Amino acid sequence: MTMRKFSGDRLVVATHNKGKLEEISALLEPFQVAVTSAGELGLAEPEETESTFIGNARIKAHFAAQASGLPALADDSGISIDGLGGAPGVYTADWAETPKGRDFVMAMTRAWEELEAAQAPYPRTAQFRCTLVMAWPDGHDEVFEGVMPGQVVWPMRGDQGHGYDPIFQPDGFDVTFGEMDRWKKNEISHRADAFRKLVKGCFT
Repeated sequence: MTMRKFSGDRLVVATHNKGKLEEISALLEPFQVAVTSAGELGLAEPEETESTFIGNARIKAHFAAQASGLPALADDSGISIDGLGGAPGVYTADWAETPKGRDFVMAMTRAWEELEAAQAPYPRTAQFRCTLVMAWPDGHDEVFEGVMPGQVVWPMRGDQGHGYDPIFQPDGFDVTFGEMDRWKKNEISHRADAFRKLVKGCFT
């Protein structure tokens, strides 16, 4: 089955996050695509009611494509820790929610304390996962999944990156994502893996 190619010159990124928009815009720069975000178009944020990354990415992509009449790209990503049965998974950001905003130190501490309570064996393997969904206004979509395997380490190390990066040591490296140069991380990350597949599938 052949994948549908992106043929227009405008694309909506289904996000209200400026950092994510900048990151995706840079990755799509070679293809002369004008990229805008759901936030810039004033679109609402749909409720993410699915229990999988694919399900939530689909909700966001289709909602933005329907509302804008343009092809839309959404991503859903997070960390799955094997010793916690795959948690936090789609709840990766929720674990960090507080009344005053997101606290990822709290989320990382919770992850480690739950691993300790479960007496999870070492190495405490985990994967960062990124699912990209490209949806068109007619309801068609293409799905691309990227994975970065590694392990959860303690104590936290490094102040680069964001989220759970300081406790995630990718396979083949002796530093955490929190200690790794941002550009190096962007080359090998789960998102980079998914994007390579997206570009190959829809843009080349």
